[in-house]
Amino acid sequence: MTSTQTAGPHRRPVRRKSGYRGLLYIAPAMALVLVFFVLPVLFTVWMSLHKWPLLGQPTWSGLQNYTRMFSDIRFLQALTFTAKYTFFVTIAIFAVAFPLALFVERHRPFISFYRTAIFLPVVVGLASASLLWVWLANVDSGLFGPLLQRLGLTSGKVNLLATFDAAFLTVIAMVVWKIAGFTMIILVTGLQAIPTELTEAARIDGAGRWQRFRYLTLPLMRRTIALALILSVTGSILAFDQFYIMTSGGPQNRMISVVYYIFNQSFVSFNLGYGAALSIALLAILVAISVVQLWLLRVGDERP
Repeated sequence: MTSTQTAGPHRRPVRRKSGYRGLLYIAPAMALVLVFFVLPVLFTVWMSLHKWPLLGQPTWSGLQNYTRMFSDIRFLQALTFTAKYTFFVTIAIFAVAFPLALFVERHRPFISFYRTAIFLPVVVGLASASLLWVWLANVDSGLFGPLLQRLGLTSGKVNLLATFDAAFLTVIAMVVWKIAGFTMIILVTGLQAIPTELTEAARIDGAGRWQRFRYLTLPLMRRTIALALILSVTGSILAFDQFYIMTSGGPQNRMISVVYYIFNQSFVSFNLGYGAALSIALLAILVAISVVQLWLLRVGDERP
């Protein structure tokens, strides 16, 4: 009884020292987050509550910038286009990345070469990839136009960035080429985490390839798929470079994403206060998606 009572006071200072040491270790990261995230966000919130011109003194406007966005037709159009783009590009990325993950997950000849070749576009910057595809889609010196003509898909030279449908599909193709390798790596990680004993047991029990995929692989990869899905959706909502470089928002300003519209309002029209309000609204959307991500990753963890 006496030893128990005397041990308690000696343990508390040790725990306090460990806690202080832990705070000391994370202090640099906390400082970076404070300087480069928290303070800019707070300043952006402050800007969003003002009419903030490029030159001159800002004036208080309250929630006027936030109420304005609900009647801003161009912003609503940009939001609708971004949602449409996010929906189609996410489906396209998974339609390509999942079969590739199943292909490279198995041991086969030259598998390292296949993995490297598929992942290689990921290391190319998005701006560089956009410029590359602008050249490939060029009507005179590009590669895609003559290729489509030789395949008999077009009767002559075609400008893939001149019409909305063609430009939309070209941008999606570029993003899939650029991002599918990254999503593939995430999915391969989930596939390799599945115990081989379960797969062998299912095969011994007579389960076919489709049955193993549907009732074993997909349920065990739920969290991995949710993570890859949320990363793809978040990245698509923040799309800017490909539209700015490849289409400049056209044709007919129909390919302006939310981030592109915020850029125009802030640095073209110099409506800095309104642009800040739009940025905060976009941040709220991303936070909501992050909450969904956490829920998707944690659902089922409490099951016995």
